[in-house]
Amino acid sequence: MGSCRIIYIWYNKNDMKQPVRSASDSLAEDGVSRFQKIILDHYRRYGRDLPWRTTTDAYRILVSEFMLQQTQVDRVLPKYQEFIGRFPDPAALARAPLQQVLEAWSGLGYNRRAQALKKCAETIMEHCGGKVPDSQDELEQLPGIGPYTARAVCVFAYNQPSIVIETNIRAVYIHFFFAGQTSVPDGDLLPFIEKTLYRRNPRRWYNALMDYGVMLKKTCCNPARNSARHARQSPFKGSNREIRGMIIKMLLVHQACTTAMLIKKTGKEPQRVKAVLQQLLEEGLVKRQGSRIALP
Repeated sequence: MGSCRIIYIWYNKNDMKQPVRSASDSLAEDGVSRFQKIILDHYRRYGRDLPWRTTTDAYRILVSEFMLQQTQVDRVLPKYQEFIGRFPDPAALARAPLQQVLEAWSGLGYNRRAQALKKCAETIMEHCGGKVPDSQDELEQLPGIGPYTARAVCVFAYNQPSIVIETNIRAVYIHFFFAGQTSVPDGDLLPFIEKTLYRRNPRRWYNALMDYGVMLKKTCCNPARNSARHARQSPFKGSNREIRGMIIKMLLVHQACTTAMLIKKTGKEPQRVKAVLQQLLEEGLVKRQGSRIALP
């Protein structure tokens, strides 16, 4: 890990600097305890009050995880409440037409997530007795669920000590243990995440880590940019993602449109609109009704 160095962190602008020793030293028991105390003290003082943190309902937590993928918390909050109001459990979501699910999802983008979440609910009803599984292996068998989402559900719904990593958590560990380094791979972070895991309450610990990461991004130029996984998101304006969203919104309003109507209303190049439509058809997000395109 290299020679010992001092890394300074802040609770916020008004707090005193708190030195944390090098990565090699900090993996000792006293270093682990000190690191945990810094993170948990910050959470006790400044932790965010979010609706998916006030429940252990695995379905509601699953919905929040789907919504939070590549979407900021402020955008998710009102849509989450509306979505849970309309589809309070897997049974309600499974039996709902996809069009209604897309209506409730509208504004979050990445409509394939809504489609995958509905398929996930259908599978839960058909094969899991209506209950969200409590093991990572079983969760990863569900549509649209990868390793991160599976582990997040295990942690936040079932309080299991799984190893979770995402952008805010990366920010914390890079800030404390890899200061000054760039292109830090997740493989270098994972031993630290495992060693410092607060096993008495993993749910609280990961909420605390994420909130500390949010604070760092606001005050320390986002340490997660030094992750090997960091990549700038391509602009939404003018992208195929924008065209996809425009098409879905138009179909929600007009029920069915010809390809010519969609091209005219999007104002985009005909070949691009046709290519996006073909992709949506292949994904099952839209269907053909004679000469028109409609939602399933």
